[in-house]
Amino acid sequence: MNADQIRLDRPTAGLQRLAARFGGHAYDLHRHETYGIGLTLYGVQQFHYRGSLRASHGGQVLVLHPDEPHDGHAGEGGAFAYRMLYLDPAAVSEALDGAGPPYVADAVARDEAMASAVAEAFVDFPQALEPLAVDALVGRFADLLARRSDGPPRRRRGSVALRAATRARDFLVAEAHRVVGSDELEQVSGLDRFSLARHFRAAFGTSPHRFQVGQRLMHVQAMIAEGTALSEAAAAAGFADQSHLTRHFSARFGVTPGRWANLSRRT
Repeated sequence: MNADQIRLDRPTAGLQRLAARFGGHAYDLHRHETYGIGLTLYGVQQFHYRGSLRASHGGQVLVLHPDEPHDGHAGEGGAFAYRMLYLDPAAVSEALDGAGPPYVADAVARDEAMASAVAEAFVDFPQALEPLAVDALVGRFADLLARRSDGPPRRRRGSVALRAATRARDFLVAEAHRVVGSDELEQVSGLDRFSLARHFRAAFGTSPHRFQVGQRLMHVQAMIAEGTALSEAAAAAGFADQSHLTRHFSARFGVTPGRWANLSRRT
């Protein structure tokens, strides 16, 4: 029997949790617009990241930066299990009083404080986290990321640029069911499209376009897990057709929508 499995909760304000196990190949090359903070429970998970092959053994913590391509597969031992939190860089910046998202160069490490925080986040999984618990976890991980960062202290961004980028981000969340034009974002933010793209990436770690596509794909992900047909999910999220959805879904999550359906529905 194939033991591969994924369990994912619905995203809350700044945080989403995933628990998974794989016996071989897990994900093709893909990237998220969030931080990925994970704890390997057993086995060895290997992944290509920033030009080299990394390996996380049981008990180790991995930190993946927003918009960094990576894949995933089992290393020696043949099977691995892990827990992963997807953390919104905007929430991290807010928790750090407006400083830019910290960069952690060491993708894999023994980090007891982070491992403990991941374990705390999964105590009642997949039961939904209460709002105050989410706030506490986001603040805790923001501090831990800042401590792990090997760069100089990040300065606060200008309030005008941050407000403009946040207005654009909020608009993209609200309009995630359709394609948004550059002129619309210019009007909402008050910045020209090139300045907005620069400030948006500095604030949130990704581009406006990639952020919006990610929002739509998370809706699709939840619909598929609940049994919605792929063609219906594609249409509901504003994709031209199922093949259009498949290309974007695979680039975002490293698996096809069909494989995601099988993994997420398996008990």
